[in-house]
Amino acid sequence: MKKTLRDSAAIRWLALILISGLTFSTYWFQDFFGGIKPLMESQMGFTSEEFGRLIGLTTIANMFGMIIIGGMILDKWGVRVAGLLFGGLAVIGGALSALASIGFFGEEHSTILNFMILGRIFFGVGLEVVCVVATRTIVKWFKGYELALAMAINMGFGRLGSALGIAVSPDLAVESVPPAVVFAATLIGIALIMFVIYLFFDIKVDKQLKAKSIENEESEEEFKFSDLFKLLKNSSFVYIALLCLAFYAAVFPFIQYAADLLVNKFGFTSVIPEGAGVIVLFGSAALGTTSVYVGLFLFALSITLIPAQIKSKTFKNLAVVIILALFVLFVNSLKDVLAVWLKNGPKTASLIPLGTILFTPIFGNIVDKKGKAASLMMLGSLLLIFAHLSLSVFNSPLLGYAGLLSLGIAFSLVPAAMWPSVAKIVPESRLGTAYASMFTIQNWGLGLFFWGIGALLDLTNRSNIDAIRAGDASYNYTIPILLLVLCGVISIFLSYKLKQADKKQGFGLELPSGQKPE
Repeated sequence: MKKTLRDSAAIRWLALILISGLTFSTYWFQDFFGGIKPLMESQMGFTSEEFGRLIGLTTIANMFGMIIIGGMILDKWGVRVAGLLFGGLAVIGGALSALASIGFFGEEHSTILNFMILGRIFFGVGLEVVCVVATRTIVKWFKGYELALAMAINMGFGRLGSALGIAVSPDLAVESVPPAVVFAATLIGIALIMFVIYLFFDIKVDKQLKAKSIENEESEEEFKFSDLFKLLKNSSFVYIALLCLAFYAAVFPFIQYAADLLVNKFGFTSVIPEGAGVIVLFGSAALGTTSVYVGLFLFALSITLIPAQIKSKTFKNLAVVIILALFVLFVNSLKDVLAVWLKNGPKTASLIPLGTILFTPIFGNIVDKKGKAASLMMLGSLLLIFAHLSLSVFNSPLLGYAGLLSLGIAFSLVPAAMWPSVAKIVPESRLGTAYASMFTIQNWGLGLFFWGIGALLDLTNRSNIDAIRAGDASYNYTIPILLLVLCGVISIFLSYKLKQADKKQGFGLELPSGQKPE
């Protein structure tokens, strides 16, 4: 039979890159405020509660079903309509927040805050459905090929956006916060243009599939609302959806506060000291920082992709050794810069998504070849508990570094196992609704913890709040972060229940990709 575009490895991976532009930019915009929280407090007069409200209300529309509506639109009209519609909403949201930050709607503090929140709400609606669009599109192009690896790389692009957003934004906001907001919003606009380019490939492959009399994902069945209730009757889906809520509630909100925690608890710097630890590329410190993270991302992709293409075991091992040697040389050449960065809150906090850049493709490859998805989710949840105990109860900077690294590994391990597992549990024609339902449930946890950590931070430090805002004291993060340990405990329980349910229902979550239970 005549081959289609999806049978071409080069076109599949090009499609992945074009789609991943949206993932990269929306994750940047989601997390970049975490790198500039102290600057927002000192330059714009934000409190911790207002900061939490700004990022927490990003989820408000999604908490009440907006993502499910997006999933229905995706299942009914396909990735093209859903991507343009919700990608456009993300662009509008970014633009509103950027305009508000520069005082376009008024210069009063309440006006700036409220319009930035409005922008974040629009962005939040677009963000989550765009993530569903990206995941659904990857299934369309990679099912039967390197599905888990492709999903892992797409997540890697997202984490690269998070890491760069946290690490680079302080370089952009040294003199004022608005340039960092405007830059983050611009990235989403560029990504939407990349998606429009992708659409030409999507239209072509659909025509080819139709010519081969193969029903594509958008033409299988009309959506029925009852399908949503069928998902809720699937115990494996219920457990993995609740795991998604518990796990991400302990990770995404923490990322927003991690840099500020390191500044307040361990005495890290909020900005890089002038003349130290700065890499300048084409006259820009931001580009210099970006080059380091992109380099690390390329090493992560290389060690996953290059050896996999080599059949000889000897040459495969040789390729791994060469890549690792080059990686060591790369890191060694930056040792003086990294020594400064590891004493800076935003740069060190970016270790969380940085860990996913290094490990998500590797874990995705392991899930493809070895399986054990439910077991790996349990391991990731255990690492989550260690991470938050290290950063809440103990005061050792060394243990803090270990906690951040563990959180980065967990943040790559669990998603690399979770999202391909959904494709095994749910029929392909309903993946859009399934992913949308999971994102909706997840947003309840995110909204409560985004806002809740900020409010609890002000509450538990209320006796010292005036001294903190005057710069004469520091926030105590112990209680807000200790609560996240409970999320890790719940995640382990749900992973165990998922593993039990899979044994009864026979979806093969513990098996490699392409294998089915006998």
